Amino acid sequence: MRIVFLGSPPFATPVLKSLLDCERHQVVGLVTPPDRPRGRGRSVKVSPLVKLAQEHNVPVLQPATTRDQSFEKDLRAFDPEALAVASYGEILRQNILDLAPNGALNVHGSLLPRWRGASPVQAAILAGDEETGITIQRMVLALDAGDLIYEVRTAIDPEENAGDLAGRLADMGGPALIEALDRIQTRQVSYSPQDPAGVTVCRKVQKVEGHLDFSRPAEDLLRQIRAMGPWPGAYCHLADGRRLVVLKARVLEQGVGEESATSVDQNTATEPGSLLPGSKLCIVSGSQPLELEIVKPEGKGAMAGSDFLRGAHLEPGARLIGAENA
Repeated sequence: MRIVFLGSPPFATPVLKSLLDCERHQVVGLVTPPDRPRGRGRSVKVSPLVKLAQEHNVPVLQPATTRDQSFEKDLRAFDPEALAVASYGEILRQNILDLAPNGALNVHGSLLPRWRGASPVQAAILAGDEETGITIQRMVLALDAGDLIYEVRTAIDPEENAGDLAGRLADMGGPALIEALDRIQTRQVSYSPQDPAGVTVCRKVQKVEGHLDFSRPAEDLLRQIRAMGPWPGAYCHLADGRRLVVLKARVLEQGVGEESATSVDQNTATEPGSLLPGSKLCIVSGSQPLELEIVKPEGKGAMAGSDFLRGAHLEPGARLIGAENA
């Protein structure tokens, strides 16, 4: 089947690679947003998705918007039998969805109808979901509301952050897409409407959502730290205003531990974000103490929380300032 692939890195890159490696389907074109300046030097770098297409001699379109009349003409020139979409980042109009005879298939990083929208991976972690997956759905002119074609499920590791989980889902997305295309090609496909009762929606993650509010329960903070990694990062501030990104943490049982803060009842320090006594970077939360295991101080690399504590010379009772004061 002749396929035009629409997507953006990093999620779309392994999906496209799987499709390019499949002999049963031919990628006849790639559509991806224009390469933009990045980094301190603001230099324009070719995206890994474009590089991958170029390595396989696949023509590339990089329109500023799919709403340009010229885009539809360019897309029709590929004569696609189906469109495959993975994290493209722009809502496609009906004329584009109808362009290929087999429609447009979306590779979505959740078990639809749960977590329609732009941040299904982060939303699943924040909600404490134990399972997620990849859904292949036939796209319609409504947010992730099309009929379901195929899904693959996976357990969410309680230690993985959003970046880790998104990477695993992206690797699952290619084979899932190929299975859906195979079913369409052999006319063994079924289209299942989504259950309206199961619909949940998530919006695009904003940078401010990384602010840690230490008055919240420790388990909520732990999920936030995982969901915000690697971007925008879960963070708080030192008393002097410097930002401290928290990369990994764990919840501590009160009254359990060796020396240090693991054996200190956090009720001895009542202010959320207050540092507990000991050699580890442990703070007061809205429930149990929280140990910040790996942190990244402003202007420095990642380090163990205990190493940061020694270098920062913070005294017990010092506060890490969370969202309510940031």
